[in-house]
Amino acid sequence: MPRPLDSLEAALERCRECNLRLSRQRRYILELLWQCGEHLSAREIYDRLNQQGKPIGHTSVYQNLEALASHNIVECLDRADGRRYGNRTHPHSHVNCLDSNRILDVDVELPPELLAQVEQQTGTRIQSYRIEFFGVEKPAQSQR
Repeated sequence: MPRPLDSLEAALERCRECNLRLSRQRRYILELLWQCGEHLSAREIYDRLNQQGKPIGHTSVYQNLEALASHNIVECLDRADGRRYGNRTHPHSHVNCLDSNRILDVDVELPPELLAQVEQQTGTRIQSYRIEFFGVEKPAQSQR
């Protein structure tokens, strides 16, 4: 498994290692994902970049995202409403907000006993895992 990417610079370096040309459009996409820290659809990426005055076409967004995801430079999540892309590629879990459709990254470590139980029940050796949580955001607590 490739090493986790912990910065935009590491993502750009991974592109070089994978012989992916660092086009202006590819840089725009990576910069946006690292700056916002959100999981965005291709359409949202397209809209945000164009609103920032960084012209990019629909096709270019889709092609670049597919190339980046296939080289594990960005995360690609398949959802009922389409694919979402994020900047964290190492194993981690997600909290899915049912109200806003936001996806929040969360690091969860399961107890070794639970992993051993899963392995025993399934006859497999767990190498990594991802947990999907679903909920709604709590209302803000009033100040006292």
